Amino acid sequence: MTAAKNKSVHEQARDDTLVLCDAMIEAVFLHAPFDGWTPKALAAAEDSLMDRFGEGAGYRAFPGGLADMATYASDYLDRKMLAVLDDQDLAAMKVRDRVIAGVRARIEVCQPHKEAVRRLLGYLALPGKKPLAARLAWATCNRIWYAAGDNATDFNYYTKRGLLFPVYTTTSLYWLGDESAGNEDTWGYLDRRISDVMKIPGYQARAMKALENLPNPFRMLKRPA
Repeated sequence: MTAAKNKSVHEQARDDTLVLCDAMIEAVFLHAPFDGWTPKALAAAEDSLMDRFGEGAGYRAFPGGLADMATYASDYLDRKMLAVLDDQDLAAMKVRDRVIAGVRARIEVCQPHKEAVRRLLGYLALPGKKPLAARLAWATCNRIWYAAGDNATDFNYYTKRGLLFPVYTTTSLYWLGDESAGNEDTWGYLDRRISDVMKIPGYQARAMKALENLPNPFRMLKRPA
């Protein structure tokens, strides 16, 4: 039997949904620089894929509208980041360099979609979107630490992600305004921020402060099973 025939109905439906959502978000990235992170961009994306997915593809992909679209975009970019990291010899690196590699990879996969990402971050900066923005950034930091080999289950789980959270978010914002060749200014900024938070004195105090600044739901986060 072929691999496709061995798949359950549920698995096939999941795969079909992934193909649809990936195609839709890639199309949204093409339209968002002009239309913003808006229903107009989603409608334009749907129109461009009408022959492939038919009418209503935008709703099927993102039934929750722009928030669903933003959540999926972040997850899509995270998956691209992890694919880049899979091709690197992280085991041969120091932990500090693994984390830097993770942040760099996340920004580099955004580079072809820089204006769309700018529009996405503009949407996430709107009133009422802060909790969503924080959840998405936290999820990215979580994936970076796991890729770096972190399996902490104690307080270190929260301190590490709490310290990376402001580094990742501010570096991303710095990158949006960076016009240096090869993003060299961004990488310099990232290196300085990582060097700062990796200093041992005050490590735990800075971690607690970072966690206190997150929306309340993050203080109750549990490590994924």
